[in-house]
Amino acid sequence: MKKWLAGVLIASITVLPACGSNTETASTTTTGTKEEPKEVTLVLGAYSVPQEAFKKILPAFQKQWKDKTGQTVNFQESYEASGTQARAIAGGFEADVAVLSLEADIDTIQKAGLITNDWRTKPHNGMITNSVVAFGTREGNPKGIQDWEDLAKPGIGVLYPNPKTSGGAQWDVNGIYGAGLKISEEKGKKDPAYAADLLKRIQKNVKALDKSGRASMTTFENGTGDVVVTYENELIGRNLEGQKYNIIVPNYTILIENPAAVVDKNADKHGVRQVADAFVDYLWTADAQRAFSEKGFRAVDPAVAKEFEKQYKTPAGLYDIKYLGGWTQVRKDLYQDGALWDQILAGK
Repeated sequence: MKKWLAGVLIASITVLPACGSNTETASTTTTGTKEEPKEVTLVLGAYSVPQEAFKKILPAFQKQWKDKTGQTVNFQESYEASGTQARAIAGGFEADVAVLSLEADIDTIQKAGLITNDWRTKPHNGMITNSVVAFGTREGNPKGIQDWEDLAKPGIGVLYPNPKTSGGAQWDVNGIYGAGLKISEEKGKKDPAYAADLLKRIQKNVKALDKSGRASMTTFENGTGDVVVTYENELIGRNLEGQKYNIIVPNYTILIENPAAVVDKNADKHGVRQVADAFVDYLWTADAQRAFSEKGFRAVDPAVAKEFEKQYKTPAGLYDIKYLGGWTQVRKDLYQDGALWDQILAGK
């Protein structure tokens, strides 16, 4: 299974610019002393959502690095559902840098022994972008959808991806479950049973469980469903490209935090550790943060976030993963085999 996953990811790789292999081209002095290679290839394993932002970020980094060092950086890019990507890297896909939807997926790679550095010591605890879980409806919001309970009403077609494959889907499901806890707490008691029931009722209206957030958006664009539960940035990005979706940020929703990390075992093996570290550090620069923001993400850089603040609505009831007990607790309660998600799918 691990080899199959790695094969799927290798097959999905694109290269910027085109190059024939993942080898470095080294030059040698007349005395036989090896110099720094003139060209290196960095393998990027990412989740699907930031692909458009990377179309601007990767060339900008290539130019900066070339100007600084004289070295050409080629990128081999692979974009997949976050959970699928994490399992593939853990199973043998030799990405040098992982950019994923949630820290639990970075932890999967770390537990496989491939990340040995403490990636959380980087700026913003290793998070490069933020977002929130939001709803997208058809233009004009014809079904009048405003909050989570509306998604459970009869006749409402809902879309979000499969949390067994997609990090975005886990954020979506966390958003539903956490909203249930918040709603019940507002009524007097933080009640996991109410939260589970809300998730169960909404799941009954789900029309498709695609493998990734990007695939779920494509299904919605193709005409399925009345509302898509997704990253706010996905909806902002689509509207910036000319779509006319209504974006609804419910009062109770979760802060999405997206990490990046050098897969140092692979980067060391490939001899690209220096450029891998530099590339990940570049993701916190103002230029990269603006590129993310231009595609609808919320910048983690406060100054850049201020520049783009009119794009966003931040509700009073926003909470983060700590409200649910952190990722270890969430995986235990919701996603491990036999936990709440499996019970709901089994009709329990």
